[in-house]
Amino acid sequence: MKLKKVLALTLAAAMTFSLAGCGGTEDASTEAPAADDAAAEEAAADDAEEEETAAPAETGGLTYASINLGEDYTDITTTIKFIHHKTDREEDGTMADLIANFNQVYPNITVETEGITDYAEDSLLRLSTGDWGDVMFIPAVDAAELPTYFVPYGTVDEMSELVNFADQWKDADGNCYGVGYMGNAQGLLYNKKVFSDAGITELPKTPDEFIAALQAIKDNTDAIPLYTNYAAGWTMGGQWDAYLGAITTGDETWLNQKFVHTAEPFADNGDGTGAYALYKILYDAVAQGLIEDDYTTTDWEGCKGMINNGEIGCMVLGSWAIAQMKAAGDNPDDIGYMPFPITVDGQQYATAGPDYCYGINVNASDDNKAAAMVFVKWMVEESGWCDLEGGYPISKTADTSFVFDGVNIVSNVTALAGEEDLMNEMNAESELSFNAGGDAKVQKIVEAAATGSESFDDIMADWTAKWNDAQEECGVEVLY
Repeated sequence: MKLKKVLALTLAAAMTFSLAGCGGTEDASTEAPAADDAAAEEAAADDAEEEETAAPAETGGLTYASINLGEDYTDITTTIKFIHHKTDREEDGTMADLIANFNQVYPNITVETEGITDYAEDSLLRLSTGDWGDVMFIPAVDAAELPTYFVPYGTVDEMSELVNFADQWKDADGNCYGVGYMGNAQGLLYNKKVFSDAGITELPKTPDEFIAALQAIKDNTDAIPLYTNYAAGWTMGGQWDAYLGAITTGDETWLNQKFVHTAEPFADNGDGTGAYALYKILYDAVAQGLIEDDYTTTDWEGCKGMINNGEIGCMVLGSWAIAQMKAAGDNPDDIGYMPFPITVDGQQYATAGPDYCYGINVNASDDNKAAAMVFVKWMVEESGWCDLEGGYPISKTADTSFVFDGVNIVSNVTALAGEEDLMNEMNAESELSFNAGGDAKVQKIVEAAATGSESFDDIMADWTAKWNDAQEECGVEVLY
């Protein structure tokens, strides 16, 4: 799936739609052929351009590992631009403070920053035009396109000695193109005082124990047991999908290697594990009235103070949210983080992986590439930004305060060689979009459970049918 082809076709479709909206015909048959021809010509041109730029530009031996911070490249005087999604850190002055600290070490490297609200979409558009600067958080591109847009930091083997998750953005040759700004562990955010007031003396380890804990909160406190954050959208698929894989199966290969080849990935295992058990927790909590009174009016910003003040028992969010919840009120010590309540063969698991990863523009000047690499390494190893956000550590050398007891930290291993983009294809074909913005499907669970319009088993059967159809369409061999 070529980024530029997708964008070309999207723009062509948008042009057709806009003509209809401005009084043109709504029959696409009169407009679509010309748009399709234009898109095809642009895509062909883009393929030729990609062939010319497929090989990474020479970086003069520059690698992440080769840089000695505070000693190397101190003579560079240049300006680089960094675009990112952390608009809150632009607004509260954190980004400016980080840059000021960087400039104490590298005063001649000027760093301009821009926070973008709709980053996932806007960053892809900027990437296609080249109008984005020198450093960006890598958006959803195919692995094959990494050398077209970004500079390699070194090999995955070399980078794995210095940072966690070095294989997140790798090409077929084993080069690393992305370094996380922070890591996320996947567990459950909860208010320790609310749990204590409810009489919960041990953290739940299974779905049944978790539902019982929610019921205890409802019976013994005034807090909302489980806050869904339904209205925000991204807090649905973007969060619940993150627990697929090793957390629910104990198998690090399941998510990225076996899932696409599994005939019935949403079947009930009968033991409180797997994808079925994961999403059924949400269905049961809603069906039993263990969430907010009106899920359609949830408030993402408001929930931060609510859980800090003991008005919420727990929320399904990654560890990235810890810092925000602690800072939202006068009770930071009441905010806790626990393993997700699924146990596999007596063990609880938490996956950890990078949030957005820094990528460096392959078309930047040599000076800007060097300055950008220095900036990225300083941000990862010296800035303290990861720890400020409460993130799981990226650097293997920097200090960290992250603690997550009683759980096995694992990683969902990457896809098999030759199948790096298969999950993207399955997501698109099935329209389920696991870990790729599939908010609607998880919101539907809430809606069905609240109204009784559809049983959970019926929802899982629908997902299975869509998955099987996608396997057939994509020519995926069913192995499990």
